[in-house]
Order: sequence, then structure tokens, then C-alpha cells
Amino acid sequence: MRLSLRDLAERSGVSAPMLSQVERGETSPTLSVAARIAGGLDLSLSQLLRLDEGGAVTVVRASERAAGGARARGHSYEVLTPPLPGQRAEVSLHLLKPGSLTAGVDDPPMHEPGARETAVVLEGALRLHCDGQMHDLEEGDSVTFDSDLPHRFENPGAAPTRFLAVVTAGLRRS
Repeated sequence: MRLSLRDLAERSGVSAPMLSQVERGETSPTLSVAARIAGGLDLSLSQLLRLDEGGAVTVVRASERAAGGARARGHSYEVLTPPLPGQRAEVSLHLLKPGSLTAGVDDPPMHEPGARETAVVLEGALRLHCDGQMHDLEEGDSVTFDSDLPHRFENPGAAPTRFLAVVTAGLRRS
């Protein structure tokens, strides 16, 4: 999530000047203000204060992965990274059946402004439709693009395609 101070002020009910002072370390918020800031960021207070972290290493077991996709359309994925506060990247493993797409032709982008995505083809063939252009990829190929643009992946081959996708949040200026 990439918010301006004004956006966070609206979402949290904390003034932009106060948020700016907290950000610069000029003042410490009360617990009440910190809780409102956390709410504006869609975090719990313990996540904001990083009280819920169990250490420097987080293991995500295969059985614990968050799953998604449109299985009826032949697309499934699993998120390989844990949902940690302040996480700036998400890694997911995708499976596309032959002829399947990750999104519809007119679906809007699902990533925040400034996000970037890198995909690595593990098995099969993959076609990226991005901002009106097509890019064909083969096993071992990778591609990086601005993922806040309209895009979708397609399996143009006769065999299933597996690929990794890494989405990094807000690293590019929009």
C-alpha cells in the first residue's frame, strides 16, 4: 500500500502535520494515535509496532500457503511469502493450464501505483499481454514490467505452464 500523508490522514483521522512529525521522529504518538495510524494502514497495533514478529526468519510451509486464482478458468497460484508488516515484495507460484489466462481482457490492474513485477518461467510457454503489447516467453526466460499497467498472462502452449511472479510495491515513481 502506497499512501501519501494526506491519504493516510484521511484514512486514520490523524492530521497530516502530526503524521509528518511522527514520520520524522520529532514526536512519539500516544497509543490511541498509534492505533488510529495502524487502522489507516490496515494493520493491527501489534503489527505496526512489530510486536507480533517471532524473529528474523519466517518459514512458510507448503500446507500454509495462501491460495488464489480462478481455478475454473485454469489459473491457480500460491503466495510463497509471509504476510509481514512492511513487506515490500510478494512472491507467488502460478500454474496455468493450456489456453488459460490469469485475468480477463478488460480486467483492471490489481497492483498499486508504482508496483513492478518480475515473472520467471519454470515450465512451459508463457505470453505476457501488457499495455497493448504481447511478449512470448519460454522456459527459463524472465520479464520485468510496470504491473500497475493493464496486463495478463496466457499459456499459449499445449502443456501446463508454471511460473514465479515477484511483485514489488511502489518502487517506481508513477
